[in-house]
Amino acid sequence: MQVLRHLLLRLPKSKPYAVNPVSLVSLSSSFHSSHPRWNQEESSENPRVWTFYDPVTDQIVTRADSEEKSTSGDGKEKRFVGKNKKQDEDSSGSNLQTWSSMARRKTGKVKVSWVCENCGATPGQWWGTCPSCQTPGSVKQFSESEVSRVRGVEVSEALVRSWLPKKPGNLAPQSLAEVNKGRDQSEWRIPLSGHFGMEVASVLGGGLVPGSLVLVGGDPGVGKSTLLLQVAAIIAQGLGYKGPAPVIYVSGEESIEQIANRADRMRITTGNLFLYSSTDIEDILDKIQTLSPQALIVDSIQTVYLRGVTGSAGNIMQVKECTSALLRFAKQTNIPVLLIGHVTKTGDIAGPRVLEHIVDTVLYMEGERYSSYRLLRSVKNRFGSTDELGVFEMSQSGLQAVSNPSEMFLSEHHTDSEVLAGLAIAVIVDGSRAFVIEIQALCVFNSVVSRQVNGVQQSRANMIISVLVKQAGLKLQDHAIFLNVVSGFNLIETAGDLAVAAAICSSFLEFPIPNDVAFIGEIGLGGELLRPTN
Repeated sequence: MQVLRHLLLRLPKSKPYAVNPVSLVSLSSSFHSSHPRWNQEESSENPRVWTFYDPVTDQIVTRADSEEKSTSGDGKEKRFVGKNKKQDEDSSGSNLQTWSSMARRKTGKVKVSWVCENCGATPGQWWGTCPSCQTPGSVKQFSESEVSRVRGVEVSEALVRSWLPKKPGNLAPQSLAEVNKGRDQSEWRIPLSGHFGMEVASVLGGGLVPGSLVLVGGDPGVGKSTLLLQVAAIIAQGLGYKGPAPVIYVSGEESIEQIANRADRMRITTGNLFLYSSTDIEDILDKIQTLSPQALIVDSIQTVYLRGVTGSAGNIMQVKECTSALLRFAKQTNIPVLLIGHVTKTGDIAGPRVLEHIVDTVLYMEGERYSSYRLLRSVKNRFGSTDELGVFEMSQSGLQAVSNPSEMFLSEHHTDSEVLAGLAIAVIVDGSRAFVIEIQALCVFNSVVSRQVNGVQQSRANMIISVLVKQAGLKLQDHAIFLNVVSGFNLIETAGDLAVAAAICSSFLEFPIPNDVAFIGEIGLGGELLRPTN
């Protein structure tokens, strides 16, 4: 860039030049044809002139080499630069050594490490299968330059420097009383109004904390962008807070016209919601400074990059440095930042595992592919509980909160029906809410498939079946057993053991269970019901 800037300054000023992108080939050819030094022919009267860029002095250096001609006995002419050939070779070697040392000093040391693309583990050497997550072929070589790492920190610090208020003197540790002095507890969280907003706020622990960094992950198409677009609209409306305030939704995957089309379909018409499409972190934080937003949403963290950091957008170093830059921005400006993260084949958020340690809150959005219901679960929350669960239904106008979540986990069937044997109702607690779910079991004699389990842990199902064979005396050895939880719910709590056992017994004995009976209890290896721990 310094060379191009110097070349442009030396062009004649008589002709106007438009500020349009120009290819490097055309710019270089026009300079060679217009500059008289490149048109002159080499001769003994005109010595060769060398022009090059010196990165140490940051200048264009022009140097003329004196040439001496000598004629050998055979009449052939030889050229030597300098006093003799050996001196020229020595000077060339010294120059080469100087330039190589300058290049090393310019680029810095390069740290080579092996990183797992799936879980972010660093085993220290190449492995065919990751020792941490046991994923084959996921360990890749990663080169990290010290200059790029330092450059990333410097750039991210410079991004938020203009946002900070001018404070006299140096910052010093403050006592707890000084920090809480004059603080309004009602402003500790940004409330989210409406039935949908209250459902999201309960998962966040009561609302969105100013200056927090929230990461939302989930499978492609599950509704992450829809969720945060609705949250942005609620914050922009400012119901129950200080009033309407600007909220910026930045997308690196969609244009602003595509986002506006989705917002129109969801009937979002607030005027304080600003849309921007960019993938450069410096450009994003520079353009939103004049708006002073109340919240910033980035969709997604794998599409943005930070200039000066090694690698393209989405690699391990870029994801880590971009997240760190946004974290410093959120903490020093007290503006909450919400990120969308892609997930891998195993369901984990793509990128290094340290990404989940950097952010304050990690939310996962779950849902079956052919089901309209979505579950929002908190797996990390520095400002609240991680036991909360939000239940939503995807509709044409966006996500809608489900008033009675137990309805989605129950199927319609007739009471005391002989055909529908093998159905049992379980009551479980997920977070602070109780759910009524339905467990289905099917026992088939002499089947090709031995066992199929959906929604129940395989090891837990094997234990319950073994207890029924040993303690209850059921001849289940020659039967294929199929277990399923309605609506794709994953039963993890041990309080559903008794319902699983009751469903298996109902199907094996061909005896339907009445609808007004529910089962709660954990089964021990001796066939006894264990006392609940809560």
